[in-house]
Amino acid sequence: MLILVLGLSSSSGWAQKKGSSLKNVELCNGSDRVSPEARIDGCTAFIDAGEGAVNGFVIAYNNRGNAYSAKADYERAIKDFVEATRLDPTYAKAFNNLGVAYLRTGARDLAIGAFEEALKLNPNYGAAFANRAAAYLQGNAYDRAARDYDEAIRLDPKLEAARSGRCWTRAVLGALQAALEDCDIALRSGANSAATYDSRALINLKMGQFSAAMDDYNSALQLAPKLASALYGRGIARFKLGDAVGGQSDISAARKIDAGIDEAFVRYGVPVKGLADRDSTVLQVLTKP
Repeated sequence: MLILVLGLSSSSGWAQKKGSSLKNVELCNGSDRVSPEARIDGCTAFIDAGEGAVNGFVIAYNNRGNAYSAKADYERAIKDFVEATRLDPTYAKAFNNLGVAYLRTGARDLAIGAFEEALKLNPNYGAAFANRAAAYLQGNAYDRAARDYDEAIRLDPKLEAARSGRCWTRAVLGALQAALEDCDIALRSGANSAATYDSRALINLKMGQFSAAMDDYNSALQLAPKLASALYGRGIARFKLGDAVGGQSDISAARKIDAGIDEAFVRYGVPVKGLADRDSTVLQVLTKP
């Protein structure tokens, strides 16, 4: 499970407005303090009014795109981010946000291209490095992802998405102690994401700390009940702790959500004996020493 970072626009680009127009600006620029629907309405009213400088419309399209992304309406979000980049080809945040929307629709190559445009415009854009790393992870390019996460953290050590992502990447690559440190830093900083708990659980699973893995998988599943990797990993931990019935239940549930989850865990460095026998209730896990 990946965490992506949207770039939010500040209000500094807006022209000063009065009355209802000012209200639309406030709604459009409301970020998380305002519902996505209200932000969309405010941005749309501002755009339709056709008044103001070009920079104001750039921000309005970007902000409306973010609001559409919050509603998982990525088709409309992509259209708005594309329009923002058309109006201002130097606006790195809009390229970053376009990449996030592409990635969430599975268009990984387009996403990487958008992140690269953002980084050309702003080589110190930590969030864009973290997001490109997430795109590399989707393509199982773990070494490339690790390099981008390193750069994101160098630029922004408090960026939780980068810490959590590097934790997962290092866990897959087998750098377990370093991975554990990243996850612990993210969680101590106040992160409460399923992805971070899922990552730390994988580390504990690979280290043979099955009770600790269970605890972290439980935390992940409280936040994301249909997270296939957490269900599958918890199933393995349950088998190793002697709960074959619970283990089989979790693994079956994970397979219904993600048919490729067995192969994914082999790729994560947790090979499972007897993958061909998908109905077996006896699961043997080979943990790395």
